[in-house]
Amino acid sequence: MKRTIFTFGTIVGLVIGVFIVFITWLEGNSHHVGNYVIGYSAQVISFAFIFVGVKNFRDKYNDGVISFGKAFKIGLGIAAIGATLYVLIWLVDFYGFNPDFMDKYAAHMVKEVQDSGVTGAALDKKLAQIDGMKEMYKSPLFVVLFTYAEVLPVAIAISLITALILKRRRVKPVVRQAIA
Repeated sequence: MKRTIFTFGTIVGLVIGVFIVFITWLEGNSHHVGNYVIGYSAQVISFAFIFVGVKNFRDKYNDGVISFGKAFKIGLGIAAIGATLYVLIWLVDFYGFNPDFMDKYAAHMVKEVQDSGVTGAALDKKLAQIDGMKEMYKSPLFVVLFTYAEVLPVAIAISLITALILKRRRVKPVVRQAIA
């Protein structure tokens, strides 16, 4: 079970980590709405390896049966390793190659708010929220927490769905009695 979790968790983390670095590089941090769609689509595709990993364990190592609990546990393990690897890749990219990411992202969000037509106190409130988020992102702890928060909900949902789909009980053989 540990080998399955580690193997598929590593695959998940590498796929999503490399993908997000590629998208960040490709788009130059322009933060188009399409980036969010592409980013979450990449997460769903990457976390599909949770399904593959649980199915692999059930069919190859567990005689074709698995309880909901065990399937969910394996899925969460894969998700945890994948998310952790993703966070580590993002930290290297952010601090090593993209240190101005939050400045660009905040500028993009300010432009979106201004373009939306919000004015007065509502505009001031939104701008204060953006400044607060930008300030929090200066802390490595918050960078880690925000990055986990970005991927874990999707991973947990996919783990839950996987466990529901792949659970399988052992079929008891039917014993027939001879009629005398």
